[in-house]
Amino acid sequence: MNFLAHIYLSFGDDEISIGNFIADSIRGNKYKHLPERIQKGIMLHRKIDSYTDSHVIPKISSKRLHKNYSHYSMVIVDIFYDHFLAKNWVKYSDEPLEVFVDRFYDLLEDNFEILPHGVQHMMPYMITDNWLYNYSKMEGIGRVLNGVNRRTKNKSKMNFAILDLEEHYEDFEKEFTDFFEELRVYSKQKFNSL
Repeated sequence: MNFLAHIYLSFGDDEISIGNFIADSIRGNKYKHLPERIQKGIMLHRKIDSYTDSHVIPKISSKRLHKNYSHYSMVIVDIFYDHFLAKNWVKYSDEPLEVFVDRFYDLLEDNFEILPHGVQHMMPYMITDNWLYNYSKMEGIGRVLNGVNRRTKNKSKMNFAILDLEEHYEDFEKEFTDFFEELRVYSKQKFNSL
């Protein structure tokens, strides 16, 4: 899962949200200096990723992309799934997506000093271009895919994956919907056990 899903699957806990958001920027156990609940957010993120990577449904989505994008296919699926979460947000939250996203951006700004350097660098771009909200739009997902492709020095060719999303939109959306129900249950159990 990508940024939006990880934040959502923090179940409204601010410190867990921060940890869940920054986890990809933390290697190994280099998080022991952070507040305890942020550490737990990092651990929750890792459990969510392990569950997602081993689950049959995201593997089906990834297989559809593998021929064109090889080992980048699961990264693309994570981005696609964030699109479907954002697009169908009213099914998953009573809080409007725009309010949820703005509140999270405020949380990042209030905790800027504890964010990893890479996140500190990325955050202004994320907020200015409103990445999380714009996941709900095809053009927003297109920009994300272009950005990730640039970061891979154009090796991933992920900028073309928007065409795969358009071609197989209903299949990807159904896979997301089926998987996300299971992921929410799993994540809530892990959250409650933190």
